[in-house]
Amino acid sequence: MSNVELTVKILCSILSLISPSLILIFAQILTMHHELSEQEIQRREKLEKLRALGIDPYPAEAFDVNVNAAEIKANYENNKLDYKNVSIAGRVMSFRIMGKASFAELKDHTGKIQIYVNRDEICPDEDKTLYNDVWKKLLDRGDFIGIKGYVFTTQVGEISIHVTELKVLAKSLKPLPAVKTDEEGNVHDAFADPEQRYRQRYVDLIVNEHVKETFVKRTQIVNAMREFFNKHGYLEVDTPVLQAIPGGAAARPFTTHHNALDIPLYLRIANELYLKRLIVGGFDGVYEFSRNFRNEGMDRTHNPEFTVMEIYVAYKDYNWMMDFTEAMLEHVVTKTNGGKTEVKLGDNVIDFKRPFPRITMYDAIKQYTGVDISGMDEEQLRDVCKDLGIHADKSMGKGKLIDEIFGEKCEKNFIQPTFITDYPIEMSPLCKKHRDNPELTERFELMINGKEVANAYSELNDPIDQRERFEEQMRLMDRGDDEAMFIDQDFLRALEYGMPPTSGMGIGVDRLVMMLTNNPSIQEVLLFPQMRPEA
Repeated sequence: MSNVELTVKILCSILSLISPSLILIFAQILTMHHELSEQEIQRREKLEKLRALGIDPYPAEAFDVNVNAAEIKANYENNKLDYKNVSIAGRVMSFRIMGKASFAELKDHTGKIQIYVNRDEICPDEDKTLYNDVWKKLLDRGDFIGIKGYVFTTQVGEISIHVTELKVLAKSLKPLPAVKTDEEGNVHDAFADPEQRYRQRYVDLIVNEHVKETFVKRTQIVNAMREFFNKHGYLEVDTPVLQAIPGGAAARPFTTHHNALDIPLYLRIANELYLKRLIVGGFDGVYEFSRNFRNEGMDRTHNPEFTVMEIYVAYKDYNWMMDFTEAMLEHVVTKTNGGKTEVKLGDNVIDFKRPFPRITMYDAIKQYTGVDISGMDEEQLRDVCKDLGIHADKSMGKGKLIDEIFGEKCEKNFIQPTFITDYPIEMSPLCKKHRDNPELTERFELMINGKEVANAYSELNDPIDQRERFEEQMRLMDRGDDEAMFIDQDFLRALEYGMPPTSGMGIGVDRLVMMLTNNPSIQEVLLFPQMRPEA
């Protein structure tokens, strides 16, 4: 046994007498040290040297910032006098050290700017430690610094900051990926692997600048939606994430347990039934940006945790909601797209200028399959599925069969924003029957680029009809449909107090952001998409 192994064994014996948990901490420290790269070891050594010089690499006091990189670049040439005393902080992204003077690139939350560091300027007395040791030897790419100085333009015309004061704000112990672009524009050593990018989004945001732009635009899109609803006088509200009944949609829920109440609970699959309770309670219009959870598959357009905006307005129907939805989307797109309604999405250009085309679901199926399914029963629909090569198992009722036909044969054809209207009653357990045809419902879905983006109803407010629809859902559940809806007795009780005519609409925020940022995958518009834990 080596001396190191003997020492470790003795330490473990001592720690086990004090506390078994300390052994785990000790093991983690050993594992971490064993896995450190040469660069990581060197950075930790520099960390200790900074401390030995009396420099705290993680100071507690604030550093006052009075400007950012983007503001300097945008305004300096026209207002030079305003930038004689700047204070800025950020991450050092590159060094060019040339003896007594250096250039470096500093990155803050708005972008990058060049800084100029002169030894005699930041070390005016005889002690040149800050430049010769700290700046030249102990700082690395990725470290955070705060600087003060004045803005100037270099001989080659680059706006830069002449540093007069420099302070270490945070030492980076892991090296950033060194992404390089050659003279021909080719990118080398890019941080591009999706697995790494999604797991380490913090690194992705640092080195891939376009990623941050996506999430800035996401916030702008949400804010534009909120602005539109608030302008119309509707109230933003919050509803429970933990629910006793997973209602409001046909989906498989996540289950959990409330220890204090000793009851099972579900993460919400939708907030619809709670928002409609508020309409019962007397609000004329309510909306919520809702984080929902569905225990289902994952692909490029589905994540088990996602964001939906739902809005409910009293005394309206689905015809009004179609007009409202297209007006809202036109507002959001022009607000976030430089005043234009056209958006590039893959090989297509999507135009959000209203009005959007409208077509019934049955007409859409007839148009793209040549089959008129109106009036067909379940067995006839199974035959249609078989003829069209569409899988249909025994658990599927009439609504699921129609949904499969539309999804397989029609959805992909609707590239420009199009309202699909008048869904069969079996597909819409929370939707009011069509005023002209009791076999249909007053429902629409908005299709864009072959995907559903919004779903809306003239809401069912007949409590007797609603109970019967819920009971039919329970029968489907008994047949094995694990996405059928539960009966929510409290919601039925709320309806019995009376809900005015109401229209509701839900819009998938993640999918909308995908379209308005030209991203083909939902993982690209979620800061932290769901992933399997690392081994």
